[in-house]
Amino acid sequence: MEKPKKKHILLFYCVESEPLARKVAEQSPFIQLQSINWRSFDDGFPNLFINDAQDIRGQHVAFLASFSSPGVIFEQLSVIFALPRLFVASFTLVLPFFPTGSFERMEEEGDVATAFTMARILSNIPISRGGPTSLVIYDIHALQERFYFSDQVLPCFETGIPLLKQRLHELPDADNVVVAFPDDGAWKRFYKQLQHFPMVVCTKVRDGDKRIVRLKEGNPEGRHVVIVDDLVQSGGTLIECQKVLTAHGATKVSAYVTHGVFPKQSYERFMHENSTEKPFTYFWITDSCPQTVKAIAGKSPFEVLSLSGSISDALQI
Repeated sequence: MEKPKKKHILLFYCVESEPLARKVAEQSPFIQLQSINWRSFDDGFPNLFINDAQDIRGQHVAFLASFSSPGVIFEQLSVIFALPRLFVASFTLVLPFFPTGSFERMEEEGDVATAFTMARILSNIPISRGGPTSLVIYDIHALQERFYFSDQVLPCFETGIPLLKQRLHELPDADNVVVAFPDDGAWKRFYKQLQHFPMVVCTKVRDGDKRIVRLKEGNPEGRHVVIVDDLVQSGGTLIECQKVLTAHGATKVSAYVTHGVFPKQSYERFMHENSTEKPFTYFWITDSCPQTVKAIAGKSPFEVLSLSGSISDALQI
């Protein structure tokens, strides 16, 4: 069967995502960056302008978003709702980190599911001439959230795990790596993609703000153990997991998360100069959270695995 021809993509982006957008464009000659004037009126509300709007008619258009705070979501949604209406051939929204569901636990009447609210908003993006919007998200935190979206958008759920696997195979002790999951949720999410590695599974119990971690199965003794999860906030679970693995004989402990959220600069507790416990050997994140990437640049033990190649491929789907 003849391979379909590559689409020429016009890629718009928010201010925070410019470094990642440039990396995505470097991946393919079929991706061309476009610009938006992110201006504001005197009262602080957005005064936005899509440059060369006439020229994007009939073109495949994408937007790279970063919903890092409620304050930037409104202006980006304004652009996201405008672009498909400019007679474009198709529209793709790339939202590497879908943020609102990271703390949602519907435990009692009155809890508000803001992730559901955001999914409903995104589900109402106007259709383009080519049909519904394609929505690309990486390692969405709560798997049930994929069912929050209506049929008016086409969610495409991607993962950063292939980047981790490639990096692990490059390690000098690649044959001594064991993958660890901090809880059953992480194991259910990722174990099928990492089956060729020996595995350790921990269990986590929350006691207020405390996290009690225990070894559930597997043997970390004498191994380089890599803890794998979808995101990190304060990092408390990773630190407790590291303590348990070290106590059971792990010689090195590293960590991977797709989304390094790190509110209130909590990444600082992992920096080698600040570590009071045995430091992590490596801490890998992707560039799904641009502000974190900027903050941890060049600081051990952090390494950034870029989603740019994966996003470039996703834009061709």
